Amino acid sequence: MKAFILIALATFLALPSFSQRPIQPSDVYRLKSVSDPQLSPDGKWIAYVVSSPDSAKDKYDSDIWMVSWDGKENIRLTSSPESESSPRWSPDGKYLTFLSSRYDAKSSQLWKMDRRGGEAEKLTKLKVDISSYEWSPDAKKIVLVIKDQDPSEDEDKKKTKKPIAMDRYHFKQDGQGYLERKRNHLYVFDLATEKLDTITTGDYDNGNPAWSPDSRQLAFVSNRTTDADRNGNTDIWIVDAQQGAKARQLTKWVDSDDSPSWSPDGKYIAYLKSRTPEYDIYDQPQIAVVAASGGEPKIISSKVDRDMNAPRWALDGKSIYTTMDDDRRTHVVTFDVSTLEMKAITTGDRVFTSLQRGPDNKWVAMGGDALTPFEVYGIAGNAVNRLTHVHDEFLKPLALASVEAFNSKSKDGTNVGSLLVWPAGVPKNTKLPLILWIHGGPTSQDDFSFDLISQLHAANGYAVANVNYRGSNGRGMDYSRAIYADWGNKEVVDLLGAVDHLVKEGKADPDRLGVGGWSYGGILTDYITAADPRFKAAASGAGSALWFSLYGTDQYTKQYEAELGVPWKTADKWMKLSSPFFNIEKIKTPTLYMVGEKDFNVPPLGSEQMYQALKSLGVPTEFVVYPNQFHGIRTPSYQIDRYTRYKDWYAKYLDGSKMSGTINTKK
Repeated sequence: MKAFILIALATFLALPSFSQRPIQPSDVYRLKSVSDPQLSPDGKWIAYVVSSPDSAKDKYDSDIWMVSWDGKENIRLTSSPESESSPRWSPDGKYLTFLSSRYDAKSSQLWKMDRRGGEAEKLTKLKVDISSYEWSPDAKKIVLVIKDQDPSEDEDKKKTKKPIAMDRYHFKQDGQGYLERKRNHLYVFDLATEKLDTITTGDYDNGNPAWSPDSRQLAFVSNRTTDADRNGNTDIWIVDAQQGAKARQLTKWVDSDDSPSWSPDGKYIAYLKSRTPEYDIYDQPQIAVVAASGGEPKIISSKVDRDMNAPRWALDGKSIYTTMDDDRRTHVVTFDVSTLEMKAITTGDRVFTSLQRGPDNKWVAMGGDALTPFEVYGIAGNAVNRLTHVHDEFLKPLALASVEAFNSKSKDGTNVGSLLVWPAGVPKNTKLPLILWIHGGPTSQDDFSFDLISQLHAANGYAVANVNYRGSNGRGMDYSRAIYADWGNKEVVDLLGAVDHLVKEGKADPDRLGVGGWSYGGILTDYITAADPRFKAAASGAGSALWFSLYGTDQYTKQYEAELGVPWKTADKWMKLSSPFFNIEKIKTPTLYMVGEKDFNVPPLGSEQMYQALKSLGVPTEFVVYPNQFHGIRTPSYQIDRYTRYKDWYAKYLDGSKMSGTINTKK
């Protein structure tokens, strides 16, 4: 008996541990991202990009991988100290190309790798960066998108930089800085002769090139109106792929036409077309088809009131595939070109993006759900198969919060769809402190994709509400456009309605409510705290409240003038929308403000003003600036710092340790 007990004990100790733990900020160093899937011409392999955090260098490094169609083989193709991106297969299937500034390249250049193995060779030797590129179908040429650059600017960084001189209406952009008249143009690179032909010139941007099936022409997108900075126009143009050719305007819609895609027979072009003629950030892209020779477009998605993404033709040319945003989900759908009928290819509480076609009607896309970050999926007919498992090791030790949909009614009767993130191991009948975490945009949506920030909040013991307030995508254009020139009103009604619903359901403790968000989520945080004193803690990231002062300091002047009018003529409207600042004495909520130092999207000015005002009033507040960061915080250590500050701030004022019930994170 004693021997049996010893053997049983030894066996038990040898078993793997099944204990799991809550996610924590340091897990940022373990979380990778997967993107840009590309199916090989023979349909046997998918190339994709894996971006991994490097804690020593405090940055992300991207590498090219490929996985077999059956998902059984997974191979890393690049591993240089510099990042590689934009993998593309040559149409003959012999090579895989990518962009990188690796090794001796001082700028982002095009590299070619034999798919059978061996070291990649540099195809282009330019002194300027290549932004993007596409192979011609005959595998003889490659179209390059290159922004006008001065090669001497980076040769000696010790020299005093030249003054930046601007005369443009739109003169600044987040991530790019101040804008001079440096434009994106198309060039064609001949692989046999290594000759580079200039295809487009002039004082306008050209992008999103797409080759015709016979490799003779390029469709591309350009705004060639007078003073293009002042409108939202883009049109589809067609040009012969040779130097000196004159471009022909294909579409003449006064607003946005984008993302051209040639039909397999070369007779038609599918593209995204805006619905309204005026510049409008709430507009909803729809799929249109026009003859390549010209004519009136046909709206293929006219029967569906939802946001469409880039169109992709089926091989037979009878249908068009895309991904469609639909009430907390994004799915692959197809439209019959003749009947306009839509068919859903993917279903469920999931999100799919980056759809690409391969041979034999095979498709690849990025797919994920609330508990799984994006992975590569293969789609054939109605069969949808996950091919990569990049995040398995990341997820293995974690006890993640559950995510479920709920709906609430606002006080004006509006039905609002939201998500409730609930801590792992906590009974659903427990009353928890709640964090109302608000998405940015406003034209985006909280959906069933992996949300790191909400998971981190839940791991700290909070229920988290992600609310798709009016202004969000996924519910039709009228729902999104409901806040036109009326910011901070209906959104607040919807957000508070969702909180009231969770309080009434017994899930949220009304005495321990927190709120926060980034970008428009930070803006709405300021509106919320000025409208409702119930919230005990707030975290406003990249927000603003005094709209007068933002005019000319951020990148949204075109939207302001289109939606509000110029402030010297419509001062009352601007004053009304600046209510959080002018009602600053109503704010009693301790608020943490956070910004990127170089943010031109929502500049630090907006947060600085709110911080200073609360400081003057004696309301507890802190202000955090992340050096050299733009609107999105990309440095891993800064991301961890940000998430840790959220944790400490909410713990200080909501005291999440006093929750009802016990969290059990072991299985």
